[in-house]
Amino acid sequence: MRQSWIEQIREAVRQARYDMTAHAAQEMAEDSLEIVDIEQAILTGFVKRVERQDPRGKKFVIVGTATDGTTPVGVVGRFSLENWFLIITVYKTGVDSVN
Repeated sequence: MRQSWIEQIREAVRQARYDMTAHAAQEMAEDSLEIVDIEQAILTGFVKRVERQDPRGKKFVIVGTATDGTTPVGVVGRFSLENWFLIITVYKTGVDSVN
């Protein structure tokens, strides 16, 4: 049985097969988020939408919560050719975005 997209992304995070763009790192710092918050959002969140129109490949918009259990976090990323997950941007989301 084929894994769902979120399970494939979670597996990449669990195996440390992910990287983050400089833009994502800057956004993370501006929103006072830590890498553990991003990992937690991916490991406990869901794929809210898949954007297919980018010629570089599918982008996954993931919504979850930070390690504090209440801060909603958005993560946008894609798989590279080497099957690593590249985190393109991160952000705190609105409260209703998690539900």
